[in-house]
Amino acid sequence: MEYTSVRSRPGIRKAAADKFSEWWGIPAEIYLDCMDKCISGESIYNWYICLDGERIVGGAGVIENDFHDRTNLTPNVCAVYTDEVYRGRGIAGVLLGMAVDDMRNRGVSPLYLVTDHTGFYERYGWEFLCMVRETDGGNMTRMYIHG
Repeated sequence: MEYTSVRSRPGIRKAAADKFSEWWGIPAEIYLDCMDKCISGESIYNWYICLDGERIVGGAGVIENDFHDRTNLTPNVCAVYTDEVYRGRGIAGVLLGMAVDDMRNRGVSPLYLVTDHTGFYERYGWEFLCMVRETDGGNMTRMYIHG
């Protein structure tokens, strides 16, 4: 497995945006816009990728807000995903660690993350912080912090 970021490997941006779009059902253009801002230096945030050869099998990003009402809890790790056949190999843990380390090296800490999972993120040093309301449907979801 190879781990990289869009900032350090900008040629992967289109394939990465397409893959995140496939995983999450959000238009690839939205991911491309975020990725282009990180590549150009307009944003300090980044996107992290796991490759098996040339195949993207996992990813995560850091953005300002991951669709929740607590806009003061920023930035957010988002779009954490590992292809189903690759799960259980620690890929998500490596990607989360990359995000935390990269942002800390840029002077950004803590990071926040919204999820409906319980027990998974705690394995990687994340702590439950509070419940937040999703902006799209008004449902409550779990907010984690890593500092």
